[in-house]
Amino acid sequence: MAKKRIFSGIQPTGNIHLGNYLGAVKNWVDSQEEYENIFCVVNSHAITIKQDPKELHQKTYELAAILLACGIDTQKSHLFIQSQIDEHAALAWILDCNIPMGDMSRMTQFKDKSAKNPKNINVGLFNYPALMAADILLYQVDGVPVGEDQKQHLELTRDVAMRFNRDYGECFKIPEPLIPKVGARIMGLDNPESKMSKSSSGANHAIFLLDSPEAIMAKFKKATTDSHTTIVFDPTRAGLYNLLSIYEIFTHKSRESIEQEFAGKGYGQLKSAIAEVVIESLRPIRERYERLMGDEGYIREILAQGAQSVRPIASGTYERAKELVGLV
Repeated sequence: MAKKRIFSGIQPTGNIHLGNYLGAVKNWVDSQEEYENIFCVVNSHAITIKQDPKELHQKTYELAAILLACGIDTQKSHLFIQSQIDEHAALAWILDCNIPMGDMSRMTQFKDKSAKNPKNINVGLFNYPALMAADILLYQVDGVPVGEDQKQHLELTRDVAMRFNRDYGECFKIPEPLIPKVGARIMGLDNPESKMSKSSSGANHAIFLLDSPEAIMAKFKKATTDSHTTIVFDPTRAGLYNLLSIYEIFTHKSRESIEQEFAGKGYGQLKSAIAEVVIESLRPIRERYERLMGDEGYIREILAQGAQSVRPIASGTYERAKELVGLV
């Protein structure tokens, strides 16, 4: 049987942190035997917020290097840059013309990003869910790994695809959401009530994949916990629960065995143990990243090959949509 096809995208802004890795990238790597994966550096999405052009260009290749360092295998998966396939933007325009304003105005991320960037509330920021829908629908995928915060956008994608198929004729496969059961939502170390974010200004908010061992240890030691003394998986104790979840994912131990391991121990011992596990797990990623960044030509070649491998799928879908709406 043919593998199911999956699409995932990630923006080249900010620095990749533990939440990105555990909530998305690690799952991408682990799923490469199970699915036909299409991974995309979605740099066109990044410009809904003002970017320094040179920095965006550099960040795009740095992100590709990090994904490769994390274990994305281009013999098993497709990896490319969004802006190098013009059909993404072209299909987004067709979808724009078939999405009601009311549907767009209900997108909660537009409201959140508008509040954070009140001086740059542009049209792209408002309608970028259409581009996200185009990213997905171009490749006739079966599923999309999403966090809880992206479910609304995938529902919009599904709605516009079903409506288009109904009104114009069969064109798009309807994708299903794939939500990881563990690690889908890693919280900030300084504020465990808030999801770990690239944009947070807190010095101890996030663990970045390229952080030094010393920085990782220091951040975990300052992580917010509570005044209790027992170390157990209790979702009502947000700081502790977040730390234990991180430890669970990296060690692959059962919750029962983790609770037994730290029975009678304090938060200091827990934090040190988590930091050590994370440091050793991220060490090979940092080392591979440094080697890759020493040969940017190799990264460019890998990305060009990835774009070439998926371009026929994108082109075929776009030409079908274009024909159905009457464009020549």
